[in-house]
Amino acid sequence: MATKTFKYRAYPTRKQTTKIIKTLDGCRWLYNHFLEKRIAAWKDEKKSLSRYSQSNTIKALKIDNPFLKEIHSQLLQNVSMRIDLAFRAFFRRVKQKETPGFPRFRSQHRYDSFTFPQSGFKLTDNFVTLSKIGNVKIKLHRPIEGIIKTCTIKKTPTGKCFVAFSCNIDQVPVEQPINPSIGLDMGLEYFTTLSNGEHIENPRFFRKEEKALRKVQRKLSAQKKGSMARAKARKIVARVHERIFNKRHNFAHQLSRKIVNKYNTICTEDLNINNMQKKNFRCVNKSIGDAAWRMFLSLLDFKAACAGGRTVKINPAFTSQNCSNCGNRQKLKLSDRVYHCSCCDLSLQRDLNAALNILTIGMDSLGKDFQSLALEATGL
Repeated sequence: MATKTFKYRAYPTRKQTTKIIKTLDGCRWLYNHFLEKRIAAWKDEKKSLSRYSQSNTIKALKIDNPFLKEIHSQLLQNVSMRIDLAFRAFFRRVKQKETPGFPRFRSQHRYDSFTFPQSGFKLTDNFVTLSKIGNVKIKLHRPIEGIIKTCTIKKTPTGKCFVAFSCNIDQVPVEQPINPSIGLDMGLEYFTTLSNGEHIENPRFFRKEEKALRKVQRKLSAQKKGSMARAKARKIVARVHERIFNKRHNFAHQLSRKIVNKYNTICTEDLNINNMQKKNFRCVNKSIGDAAWRMFLSLLDFKAACAGGRTVKINPAFTSQNCSNCGNRQKLKLSDRVYHCSCCDLSLQRDLNAALNILTIGMDSLGKDFQSLALEATGL
């Protein structure tokens, strides 16, 4: 059993849009109220409030704040769960000795969704019935699989509305591919290099839109704060960011699906992307963010699991420095794009050498005859 989300574009009427905005404002007010109470309880009494203790106060809050009565009770209970998850994540990072950000109050632009966790919604043909909002038309571009568990309504900065259904589905294994294993080396010159010698070009979506983004951001900064012109300019900037995200998301989905359909075992490096951006590779952190490795790798893991395949994470240390033929290790500069072994005279592209090492180490970790599997997958 796995969880899969199905997202659809929603087309609410003007009246329904007004109700959605009022619901978001009410949930945001409740979120900030719960956060304020938690901070005050700790400062005054050194006491931590639980999710359930705050949920029990919702009934009394409705008496003093009538606008909460216009919101479905399940949505209000979900707000208490959100604030609880925010604090759990904060304390988890503190325990791991990271540098966490304390949960903060949400402005109008930073609270954009609400969730029906159990009831209050019903899907019928091309409409979703939302309690106290109405029958909202959606574009059902693909059928829903499994059992619907939750329904989330999200409003984007560009004004679009989406409905996301979280469903429990059964994992159905696919037929065993001809080449069962492959190694992937993530890079910036190429988005990824496969151990069979194939290169996937880096699309560089952000770099291509950087000029357009810079232009609209200059117009935004020139507008007076709080004016209608600034609100309009903000939406234009959001549209550019949305366009970049959609292109990147579509690319990651299609590429991960192609790889999962072709290979049963996929070996990748266990990359600490945050560390690479903050400490190790500051000169290329923008390019790392533009490549969106984390998005692609997470989609690859999910799709492989749903298809009955698997992904193997390996330690990325020395995968580029070790010879894939004899194992000799030699240091390379980042500018060295060809690996030439001083022991066995192997000469091949640097990323391909790393991909072969990733495949070999990954197969070795599974306890199989990795040498024969590597040769079968690479065709070398």
